[in-house]
Amino acid sequence: MQLLSPIQLSEELRTARSPHLRRRRWTLGLSLLGVAGGSIVGLYQMGILKRLPDIPSKYFNATKVDASEYGYKFLQSPDALLMIANYAVTAILTGAGGKERARDLPAVPIALAGKTFYDLLTNLFLAKEEWKYNKAFCGYCQSATIASLISFLFSLPEAREAVRNLRGEIQESSDTRGDSQVSRDEYDYEQGFEYAHV
Repeated sequence: MQLLSPIQLSEELRTARSPHLRRRRWTLGLSLLGVAGGSIVGLYQMGILKRLPDIPSKYFNATKVDASEYGYKFLQSPDALLMIANYAVTAILTGAGGKERARDLPAVPIALAGKTFYDLLTNLFLAKEEWKYNKAFCGYCQSATIASLISFLFSLPEAREAVRNLRGEIQESSDTRGDSQVSRDEYDYEQGFEYAHV
């Protein structure tokens, strides 16, 4: 594990260029889109907004969906507030580490891929619930579903590289232990040979 100094991390995240970093920046934007959608719906669910602008389609009715039983069935809280927290975690995983984090912190890109896949599955399940309870979808929630799908696809190349790096570290560690054992065996053999001729 190699950690960057805060100054190095600042410089890399703001100015460095790489395919992985470009995809991370897109993923961050998509995560914050989810936070924004949750924020708008949360204002409605807490009574600050009286209605939600929505997609002009018979299949979408955010005002109905987010005021229904479906929108308040988890943890005694408006579900949009949970959505904000969820996408905040995704954003943190996206931002953690420098340009070469697949090499230096391989667990983080792998965790991000897992988290975005979880986000996607959760949103697909919630879409099913929206339709089950309301026979309509929330446009803000379904935009988050699309964002999660794109984020998951963006996370895969870096996660694959991180897995390769982890495998290399494990193999290198195994080889080192093997070499160490061989050296000890050779030493024991030589010592035994010397004792036999004393």
